[in-house]
Amino acid sequence: MVQLHVKRGDESQFLFDTTVHAPLETVIQEITAIYNARLKVDRICSEIPELVDHGITLPPNMQGLTEEQIVELNLNDEWEDKCVPSGGPVLRKDEIGRRNGHAPNDKMKEVLMRTVEEAKALISKKQVQANVCVTMETVKEALDPLKGAVMIVYPMGLPPHDPIRMEFEDREDLSGTQASLQVITEDECQLWWAAKEMQRGKKLQDYIGKNEKTKLVIKIQKKGQGAPGREPLITDEQQKQMMMHQYRRQEELKKLEEADDDSYLDSEWTDRQALRKQFQGLTNIKWGPR
Repeated sequence: MVQLHVKRGDESQFLFDTTVHAPLETVIQEITAIYNARLKVDRICSEIPELVDHGITLPPNMQGLTEEQIVELNLNDEWEDKCVPSGGPVLRKDEIGRRNGHAPNDKMKEVLMRTVEEAKALISKKQVQANVCVTMETVKEALDPLKGAVMIVYPMGLPPHDPIRMEFEDREDLSGTQASLQVITEDECQLWWAAKEMQRGKKLQDYIGKNEKTKLVIKIQKKGQGAPGREPLITDEQQKQMMMHQYRRQEELKKLEEADDDSYLDSEWTDRQALRKQFQGLTNIKWGPR
């Protein structure tokens, strides 16, 4: 199998297995699906702590209003009594007025947060370092427990306007958000390798040959953004090690200069002819009577 290390910019995303015979349309489709599905899991995992701390989301026409304004406008949250967390709510007011302040109790909070950590681990960028490939099945393994945990805590479900429910039902509206800039649709997705765009209509082998054991770094990019930057010749870690080695060498030279001691020149290891003398049996020769 060919292993593709997918990056966006200089940031690692995930590893993807394919074959040299795979059409690039298929590769692009699968990589785009995994990339966007990972973003979905990440967005859900970012929203659940808010659900844990402050309960369900208020209706859009009530968000950001003070209690006085809600009373004055005679607004009512019809979902407050329907979407009650298991074990009863704990009052924790949301200062920004986005959620209703009826949070789950500590036991239910633990259920949600533990599931979030497990989901994050499945799609983590650290999987690249562990040499673990990510598939749509992997993403599903992260999503399904999240859905289950939310159902355990909220048996009656979440309001239809809650972003977590909208994500689960693929109804999320990301327009005007930072998250929308990260999403790449299949039509606008481009894959780049070695400063070349991998064109649709070709196969992977047209670019990398027929060796199925190839490993390469490819970059995912939105159409119209131009070529991504080339991969550095050395990694940040390698550069760090080289700088540390150079620093240690400079410190050792400074110590030698400050010592101003030439006695080390009499040491055996300073003799350039030591190896030849050893082969010729001329080492440890002493003159005079024994």
